[in-house]
Amino acid sequence: MPRSARPTKHGDRWRIRWLDHTGKRQSDVFDTYKQADQELRRHQAEVEEVKRGLRAPPAPEKKSVGDALDYWLDNRAPQKRSGGDDESIIKCHLRPSFGHLLLRELGVQHTDAFVAQRAALNAKTVHNHLTLFISVLNAAVDLGWLAKVPRIKKPKVRIFSADYRYVRTVEERDKFLRAAHDDGEHVFALYSTAVFTGMREGELAALHWDDVDFDKRLITVQRSFEGPTKAEDVRYVPILDALLPTLRAWRLRCSGKLVFPNRDGRMLLPSSRIFQEVLHRVLKRAGFPKRERRGASRSYIVFHDLRHTFASHWMMHGGDLFKLQKILGHKTVAMTMRYAHLAPHAFTEDHGRFGVVALAPAPVRAMNG
Repeated sequence: MPRSARPTKHGDRWRIRWLDHTGKRQSDVFDTYKQADQELRRHQAEVEEVKRGLRAPPAPEKKSVGDALDYWLDNRAPQKRSGGDDESIIKCHLRPSFGHLLLRELGVQHTDAFVAQRAALNAKTVHNHLTLFISVLNAAVDLGWLAKVPRIKKPKVRIFSADYRYVRTVEERDKFLRAAHDDGEHVFALYSTAVFTGMREGELAALHWDDVDFDKRLITVQRSFEGPTKAEDVRYVPILDALLPTLRAWRLRCSGKLVFPNRDGRMLLPSSRIFQEVLHRVLKRAGFPKRERRGASRSYIVFHDLRHTFASHWMMHGGDLFKLQKILGHKTVAMTMRYAHLAPHAFTEDHGRFGVVALAPAPVRAMNG
């Protein structure tokens, strides 16, 4: 290192000087040259890591990551529809891993270790945990507790994939709905609406009859379990011919405020049996087998897969991709593109796009000839 960056004698002690990440000159003194030299090298390495985005700059205050998590739970999480999820993620994952650190100590090595320790979890799950953590750290920046959020590398997650579960054919769909009908009118009406609208379970649970317009053949989706819809936008879902008679008949049977109340007339909850145990019972009655997934035997579908079923069958029956985007409430068409390959004539018009090659194919020769 240059002579100016070495410890210098200061009476009976040794002084070090360095420039921090802002370019401001800093200094300190130590009893021995070895101590001074080690601390100088440490400071220089930290400054370099800050410049490269591998470490957060020193915080103006000695606040811990735990303080930032507490602030988030007290002030930001209550404003979110998914605030309960935030609380669970912070309690089970973020606080045990980061809560003891000072904000200014947090570096890329800590988040890399967090990802490595969760290699067995789904990449999307870890991705979501770190997305929340980045939001917490951004709040700390807003408060002046942290100068800059360190670089955090989240696991790569594909925007869309064909590897999702759904009831694949019309025959399977009808077999599923017949089994639901055998389980009761309430089950049949709810499952049919899920299959033919693609609405989420929370949106179905919070649906009011005032949101159902039989004249215009539209359902207004504007609420979920704990308030607004996931995207906090109102959207409109058509009442298809396949659903209309079922929904009309159910309206005569269910005259309260909610379209799909529980037995006490109140709103269904995420833990309600109709979303889980009843679905497993219907699948078993219909003869759907268990599936191996990530080394474990799992149900053929879960309730959310009825949303995938609607979207898949919409495309298989020639539905428009951009209309599907609006019906599902996707912010961008990228999420909806996962279903595009199911369109019956997706590439028919493209087969001759480059014309025909005029050259005749080379004659086939024997391997040893």
